[in-house]
Amino acid sequence: MKVLALAASNSSTSINKQLAVYAAGLVPNAEVEVLDLNDFEMPIFSEDKEKELGQPELAQRFFQKLGDADVIVISYAEHNGSYSAAFKNVFDWTSRIDMKVYQGKPVIMLATSPGPGGASSVLAAATGSAPYFAAEVKGSLSIPSFYDNFDMEKGELKNEALAEKLKAIITEL
Repeated sequence: MKVLALAASNSSTSINKQLAVYAAGLVPNAEVEVLDLNDFEMPIFSEDKEKELGQPELAQRFFQKLGDADVIVISYAEHNGSYSAAFKNVFDWTSRIDMKVYQGKPVIMLATSPGPGGASSVLAAATGSAPYFAAEVKGSLSIPSFYDNFDMEKGELKNEALAEKLKAIITEL
């Protein structure tokens, strides 16, 4: 099973990337590919830019990567209660190729932050809009206070209750 893991963040030290990679690694017999949003940096989307550029190759490549996966694991960074600008831009360009961005794939949606909110606002937005973009959400989970709940050395959740919730989501695949 080909699992695509990505963080909706362009931070080189993204805790959401760590969470997505960890979760993808829990999928039995998974071949995990990790995407970095920095590899898909494009001009800020606008209709004027779209008329000028058409559909950028990077947006097409991102769409293809999603399409090639059997399962998508995405962890959302929250910037001021919403998506990171980096993710929103890639998503906006990709949605112009096809509104069914997730192409009917099973998706696990996660979010985390250093604070107690666990990026739950952006996760709610992502899961709420998922059906419009053809995501078959198998489960979602917010991890609050990342550094208290994730063992950085081992690269895994140390909070047993959260770890069990994540494993239960994985079994839905």
